[in-house]
Amino acid sequence: NESLKQSIQRYIDEKDIPHVLFTGPPGTGKTSAAKILVKSIPCDYMYINASSERGIDTIRDKIISFASSAGFNDLKVIICDESDAITGAGQAALRNVLETYSLHTRFIMTCNYHEKIIEPIKSRCQIYEVRPISKKESAVQLAQILTTEKVEYSKEDLVFIVNKYHPDLRRIINTAQQSTHKGKLKLTKDDLVESDLMSSIVEKLKNPSKKGVFNELRQLVVNTDATSFDDIYKYLFENVDTYAPGKEALVCLELADGVYQSSLVFEKQIVFVATLYKIIQSLK
Repeated sequence: NESLKQSIQRYIDEKDIPHVLFTGPPGTGKTSAAKILVKSIPCDYMYINASSERGIDTIRDKIISFASSAGFNDLKVIICDESDAITGAGQAALRNVLETYSLHTRFIMTCNYHEKIIEPIKSRCQIYEVRPISKKESAVQLAQILTTEKVEYSKEDLVFIVNKYHPDLRRIINTAQQSTHKGKLKLTKDDLVESDLMSSIVEKLKNPSKKGVFNELRQLVVNTDATSFDDIYKYLFENVDTYAPGKEALVCLELADGVYQSSLVFEKQIVFVATLYKIIQSLK
């Protein structure tokens, strides 16, 4: 993100910013970039997490009140984090605020999905896509942190964490911290069980015509007592060419449907097992 770094540095040097929208996947540094800006230029600033304060009342009671009041600095900045969670009515009201108070008040907005931000707001902002760094860069960054913190680690554990949680660098670092005990990085039992489950599923899917393969997969899922399947869906998608050569598109469609159905129900295990059955049928 060299261009983003250069833009942030330019704003810091000029001690002024336009309205800014940072967009990109979770854990890639959008909020960190916003906080760097407000702490590096002379301004009064306010932070709002739009996922919990997403209605029009927040716009009226908090944002307009802050923007219209006197401050200690010439510039005011409002960080609106996770702004794609703001309701339609809230975004419509926010559009007018961006214009009315633009002389002394700037907005730094962050979102995971810029498609959920209305066009009138996007047209008033400088938009920056915060792209995730590569798996290799994530591994290097994590290794540097562990070395600085004097934590012993194995290459296998580091690779496992990066492969599992990339591109969410925040989650990669948090997982490493949670898995560190007495100066050593050691994966938890749950992590190892999930890793075994994912690799075992892929191995069994390589032989879809084997008699009883569905029951083996179903029992495997039940025995591990898995409750979260997001990472497993992602693993199956990323490794689809290893167990579904020539039928990658069909399997991706089944995975997409499984992810969608899983978001609608409480019993995610049943949906996942049903998705495995559909995959087996697609592979035969």
